[in-house]
Amino acid sequence: MPGPGSYDVAVVGGGIVGLATVLALRRRRPDAAIVLVEKEDRVATHQTGHNSGVIHAGVYYAPGSLKARLCRAGAVATKDFCRASGIRFEEPGKLLVATDPLELRRMEELERRVHANEIPVERLSGGQLHELEPEVRGLGALLVRSTGIVSYSEVAAALATRAAADGTTIRFGGEVVAIREDVDGVSIETAGETYRAARLVACAGLQADRVARLAGMAIREQIIPFRGEYFALAPARRSIVRHLVYPIPDPGLPFLGIHVTPLVDGTITVGPNAVLGFAREGYRRGSVSARDLTAMVTYPGFWRTVGRHWRSGLRELRNSIFRRGYLAECRRYCPSLRLEDLVPYPAGIRAQAVRRDGTLVEDFLFAQTDRMLHVINAPSPAATSALPIGELIADRLLGADAGSPILTG
Repeated sequence: MPGPGSYDVAVVGGGIVGLATVLALRRRRPDAAIVLVEKEDRVATHQTGHNSGVIHAGVYYAPGSLKARLCRAGAVATKDFCRASGIRFEEPGKLLVATDPLELRRMEELERRVHANEIPVERLSGGQLHELEPEVRGLGALLVRSTGIVSYSEVAAALATRAAADGTTIRFGGEVVAIREDVDGVSIETAGETYRAARLVACAGLQADRVARLAGMAIREQIIPFRGEYFALAPARRSIVRHLVYPIPDPGLPFLGIHVTPLVDGTITVGPNAVLGFAREGYRRGSVSARDLTAMVTYPGFWRTVGRHWRSGLRELRNSIFRRGYLAECRRYCPSLRLEDLVPYPAGIRAQAVRRDGTLVEDFLFAQTDRMLHVINAPSPAATSALPIGELIADRLLGADAGSPILTG
């Protein structure tokens, strides 16, 4: 066992991925000394706490990719964890609606991908769609019945409670300012305390690239924040749909489009759009961080991304400024929606890793040394996939010899 003030494993980041990693490590090493360091005053403050709450089935992801495999496994694991923990979840199912002939052709290609990912799916005609959802219009749709909804804040809270009960030390208010790796372990310095651990896992989300560079990792990717702005439907309109209703995505664009999503608390959200954020943790409209903005505009990959997607970016910005543009996106498949139906709802921010050539990192991305593993990119469906991501991290961190002690040297 490690000496006083030192640990077998330190986990940086109290979002759902960090907490799932603690669970996976504890399963492999019940007696290990583990510390979770979170810079905020509670868990799930950032991406986890601003999540749309969808338990994704894995519809969109390239067959064989980490996203596809971990999402399918994660949907099952999340539901099992919720049952075991008494957390409410529902399975309303997802409708992916084609509203014109081009989208109908894209729907056929998407259906092939769904089958390749071994996800049960049903194809609906326009008439069957209308019968299932009278307020929704389209030429056809795909129905994925296994898509669910949950509060990921509740899942994270349950994981934190379990971690503490299993002996994990949880430290809040600990923003990491320095990380040093040597042959014997890793030192993690925060504003108020220094921790020593044999191994480190960093699940830092919106600050993932910065934390990796603090640790001396030579990563070339940079996090670019995208604000996901939502509306909620007015209470009188909450019966408008029973399923999650999504457009057929444009394969040339990086995000899925504006969708209508019931939440487990009865709210129905409309969104998100995807506009560039000028502060990585600026959830209020108009938030600007000089540090974050400078880092973004001085990164070559940012301008190359803008060059590739400026048309869609302008459309997203227009919809951010003018509610009527936002509404028009929804009315393509839900024509009865009116401007007065949309009421304010909190925004989220997606941490998207971008390469220097301007391409978005599509899959989960990790960087590893002998004693550290950093999660560099974990966008949606990371919340759905969190439990198997934690298992993967634990396996990679501890290596093939899972029977050996964690602490060495």
